[in-house]
Amino acid sequence: MLSRLLSHDLPRSKLLAAILIVIVLGLAFAPFLFPGVKALNVAAKVLIFIVLVAAFDLLLGYTGIVSFAHTMFFGIGAYGIAVACTHLGPTWTALVVGVVVALLLSLVLALVIGLFSLRVRAIFFAMITLAVAAAFQTLASQLSVITGGEDGLSFKLPEWLSPSFEPFESEFLGVLIDGKIISYYLLFVVCALLVLALLRIVNSPFGRVLQAIRENEFRAEAIGYRVVVYRTLSSVLSALFATLAGCMLAIWLRYNGPDTSLSFEIMIDVLLIVVIGGMGTIYGALIGSVLFMIAQSYLQDLLRLAGEATSAVPLLPALFSPDRWLLWLGLLFVLSVYYFPTGVVGKLRARITHGAQPRS
Repeated sequence: MLSRLLSHDLPRSKLLAAILIVIVLGLAFAPFLFPGVKALNVAAKVLIFIVLVAAFDLLLGYTGIVSFAHTMFFGIGAYGIAVACTHLGPTWTALVVGVVVALLLSLVLALVIGLFSLRVRAIFFAMITLAVAAAFQTLASQLSVITGGEDGLSFKLPEWLSPSFEPFESEFLGVLIDGKIISYYLLFVVCALLVLALLRIVNSPFGRVLQAIRENEFRAEAIGYRVVVYRTLSSVLSALFATLAGCMLAIWLRYNGPDTSLSFEIMIDVLLIVVIGGMGTIYGALIGSVLFMIAQSYLQDLLRLAGEATSAVPLLPALFSPDRWLLWLGLLFVLSVYYFPTGVVGKLRARITHGAQPRS
C-alpha cells in the first residue's frame, strides 16, 4: 500500500526512510511538538518550500532545464490569492477564484515561454527566463492599483482561517486550536497531496521520458520523442505546482508584496535547497527544505549562544557574531556540497548501492 502511494519510488535506504518518517511526523505534529509562533512559522515555510523546490526539481533535476522564472509563477500564485481576497472579500469563493485565475495565468505564461524559448540553447533559455522574471517583478511593483505596488496587499481570509477563530474552548494536547493552526494543517494536506502527485508524475512513463531527455536529448529525439513538447509540458507542470506553492504562502502570511514572493533571493534559496537535498529526487526537497529553513531561522540564535560561550576567548566572539550568519550559512553550504556532491538523498542511496555490490 505504501509502495503504491509513493508510486513505487521507495527511499531504498533505511536511514533515508527513517529521516523522511521523522520529517513527516515532525511536520504533522509541529503545532504540538514545537509550540510557539516562530517554530510554527518555520514549519509552515518548510511545507511551502517543499512544494516550490520539488516543482523546480521536476524542471532541473528530471528534465535538465535551468529556469530563473520559477519565482515568477510562485509570485503569481501569491498575488492571485491576495488580489482576489482584497477585491472579493474574505470568502472561500475568493480563494477558489484566486487559485484558478493564478493557475490559468501561469499556464498561459509557461506555454508562451516554453514554446518560444525552449528551442534555444540552455544558457540562452536561462537568460530569457531571468529577463521575464525581472520584468514581471517590475510590473508587479508598478501596478499599484492591482498589486498594491511596493507596499503589497494585506488581506483577510475566511473566518475558519483567521487567527481569532477558536472553535474549541478547551486546549487539545496543551494547545488551543485556532484559525492559524487550521491554516497550517490546510497547508500540510495540500503539501502532502502535491508531493504525492509529483512522485506519480516523475515515476510515470512521462517522467521516464523526461529523464531520458535530461541524459541525452539527441538520443531521445532520435528514438521518436518530441523533445520540445515534453520539455514544454515539464515547464508547464513545474509552473503550476510553483503557483500552488505561492497560493500556500499567501494563505499563511495573509500578505503579499514584490519582495515576499518575487525576490531573486527566493530563487537562490530554491537552487541551494535542490543541491543540498539532491537533484532528481523529490525526497531531496523534503530534506533540503528542512535543513535550509532550520539553518536560516535558527543559525543566528546558535551563533549568539556560541558568542556568549566564548566571550573570554579573543576574536571568537566577533567570529560568532549573529551578523555573520550568512558567512556561516555559506560555509555550511560549501561543506554540504563537498561531502554530499549528489545531495543528501543521493549520498544515502549511493551507500546502499555500493554496499550491495558483491566483493571480488
